[in-house]
Amino acid sequence: MVKLLFYLLLVAFAFDVFLLYRNKTGIQAERILPEKLSNGDENSIEIKVVNRFQFKVSVKIIDELPVQWQIRDFKIESLLNISEEKKFTYHVRPTERGEYHFGNLNVFSSSVLRLIARRQQFSAEAMIPNYPSFLQLKKYDFIAFTNRLKLFGLKKIRRIGHTMEFEQIKDYTTGDDVRNLNWKATAKRNSLMVNQFQDEKSQPVYSVIDKGRVMKMPFNQLSLVDYAINATLVISNIVLKKHDKAGMFTFSKKVGDRVIAQRRNAQMHLILETLYNVETDFAESDFSRLYVDVKRHIKQRSLLLLFTNFETMDALHRQLPYLQAINKTHLLVVIFFENTELKLFMGRKAITTHQVFEKTIAEKFIYEKKLIVNELHKYGIQSILTAPENLTVNTINKYLEIKARGLL
Repeated sequence: MVKLLFYLLLVAFAFDVFLLYRNKTGIQAERILPEKLSNGDENSIEIKVVNRFQFKVSVKIIDELPVQWQIRDFKIESLLNISEEKKFTYHVRPTERGEYHFGNLNVFSSSVLRLIARRQQFSAEAMIPNYPSFLQLKKYDFIAFTNRLKLFGLKKIRRIGHTMEFEQIKDYTTGDDVRNLNWKATAKRNSLMVNQFQDEKSQPVYSVIDKGRVMKMPFNQLSLVDYAINATLVISNIVLKKHDKAGMFTFSKKVGDRVIAQRRNAQMHLILETLYNVETDFAESDFSRLYVDVKRHIKQRSLLLLFTNFETMDALHRQLPYLQAINKTHLLVVIFFENTELKLFMGRKAITTHQVFEKTIAEKFIYEKKLIVNELHKYGIQSILTAPENLTVNTINKYLEIKARGLL
């Protein structure tokens, strides 16, 4: 009986081999990649598989993913009917800018007997660059045009005073503000004339990114400098939509990656390519060099959005003289980050004396961040203290507030 079963197994095995290898084509598969990945976002990748066997097969797809993700157990399993075509979509979240190299696409197909699996390897090696979050840019661009900013926490700011540029003198019509009456023109024409104004435009707005060691801290697998880069891309687009001039530069030991604030068609592409090539370092950021560079190269009064991070009051006081000096000639907004890990830690219940001690230290650090905000406000410097994930929305809010209040 054992021998009989063994010979039957050999026959079934040979028959399974014949079924799977008789058809030279077998399975057809290809991977469909986007032109580029969006850093910190969920990106969709598609695999298309077609069954060319004359029977129903089960397939297992193993994609050779880039080494940056360190995924070793990726697989997709499914059943395919005769001549059936299926598309499988999976999502990946890159957290490092740069080049991502995909390997081959491996498909293992089995018949109903499932004694063996035929492996087919499809040459699908490809390189795809990972850019700053252009998906965020598209999202905020879309909601700005559909006027749904409030849904994303963007506030409508009431205008204060005349933050306008003179445009022309026109005849008075019902509804015009009587405070804008031009009495000299009225006397000459012998009819009421009013001054017409338009929003101030073409104001330079620079995003200044600190790429020193304080910005290497990771939150949700994304470093602070990458959060700042993503926010810079979005705010630059909003600035250009508001008819202002958008620019950016980075600094650490020295200032680099400079894009002069302009308003032209290729400006966003230039900013995107510059942000893609920003490389961080572990050096101590030199704020004195930043002050000298701003004084030398930025002659027109500008809005400077400084993305950096201060953990203690001592760290702020070392750089405060340079921040004050910059704020005298420009409108400076210091943007730094809450430590969300400390907030999560504070939410846990302390049981032992050691845990109580740790929570006290954590509370001290959180309180010191609030003191930094007050210290900057005391010296007339605008600031934003934000969680990393809320950086983009809070930065846009501050820009809209500054424009509405005419602070620039």
